[in-house]
Amino acid sequence: MTFTLPVISSSELSELRSPSMVIFKERLLSNMDGMLAMAKSPSRLRPHCKTHKMEQVIRLWVQRGVTKHKAATIAECEMLANAGATDVLFAYNPVGPNIARIVALAAKFPTCSFSVTNDHERPLRELSAAASAAGVAIGVMLDVNVGMDRTGITPETPGAVELYALTAKLPGLRPAGFHVYDGHQRQLNLEERKTAVAQQWPRVTELRSKCEVAGAKVPALACGGTPTFPCYAAMSDPSIELCPGTCVFHDAGYGTNFPDLPFLPAAAIVTRVISRPAADRVTLDIGNKAVAADPPRGSRMFIPELPTAVQEIHSEEHMGLVTPDADRFQPGDVMLAIPMHVCPTSALYDKVAVIENGGVAEYWDVTSRNRKLTI
Repeated sequence: MTFTLPVISSSELSELRSPSMVIFKERLLSNMDGMLAMAKSPSRLRPHCKTHKMEQVIRLWVQRGVTKHKAATIAECEMLANAGATDVLFAYNPVGPNIARIVALAAKFPTCSFSVTNDHERPLRELSAAASAAGVAIGVMLDVNVGMDRTGITPETPGAVELYALTAKLPGLRPAGFHVYDGHQRQLNLEERKTAVAQQWPRVTELRSKCEVAGAKVPALACGGTPTFPCYAAMSDPSIELCPGTCVFHDAGYGTNFPDLPFLPAAAIVTRVISRPAADRVTLDIGNKAVAADPPRGSRMFIPELPTAVQEIHSEEHMGLVTPDADRFQPGDVMLAIPMHVCPTSALYDKVAVIENGGVAEYWDVTSRNRKLTI
């Protein structure tokens, strides 16, 4: 797939340092509006902030009536509460010192409802003791494993119902529902993805019925991520909360693998040619400290100006390209690269330049790129 980016005026682009990250605000807003259109209602959305980690983006969501959010770190949870979110899911099983941290966060932001995920009795009881001692209530979502096998317990696991029901009995806790993440469902064809989700869904609803019979309410089902966003959006169960993340910025990876997603890349990396070491080679200053290195070597970015270039070398500070078009470029020439995986790329920068109407309108902090803000 070929991707294009909005134009940045040459004078503005020449002043941006490299490597650095830019956000195209018009694209960002269009993606957010597209997510709302797919969800059909702000109340159905619980977007994941891990993609951007920026307070300014959360404020744009809150302005659109989206006040439920999902996070992967306690720093992200704190950022969300600071930005006006009223319902925050820490979608990561808290253990060790993180139990005290999430309790302290709930005490600091009493008007925000905090929930966590859980799949084991020991940390559940530890969370109960800490929350009860602090006089706060923490919501708990049972982490339901529907095939990814990363965390959670399967709906058929002996004791699953009892574990969730325990949430309703322990002081300082409240049953908040199920967390149903299926990041392994990455079928390229949307209908195949929908079929795969539908095959697992009865397991979730059967577990919900058993829990409710046991006296534990299941008020919400936080479902899926970006690939399965359209799958759950098409379902009518009123308990479903949609949890896409990458859509806000989109990236070359999702754009290539999931062409059904109606979003466009809204983030890019500014990079410059630093060397022409051979007639068919161009070296850029976008090493693996400047763009996510978790995609396979050779496919970590898409460069619109050199779409067929081979990404042969990728070290800490260098990207070596092999291309027959190398003679078009000289050291100092600037171009843009679209990350293959934007979520960990965002965390590599402390600020991003926000491009609006072709120029730099402002700079935004990547608020929660670190693991700790104040708590």
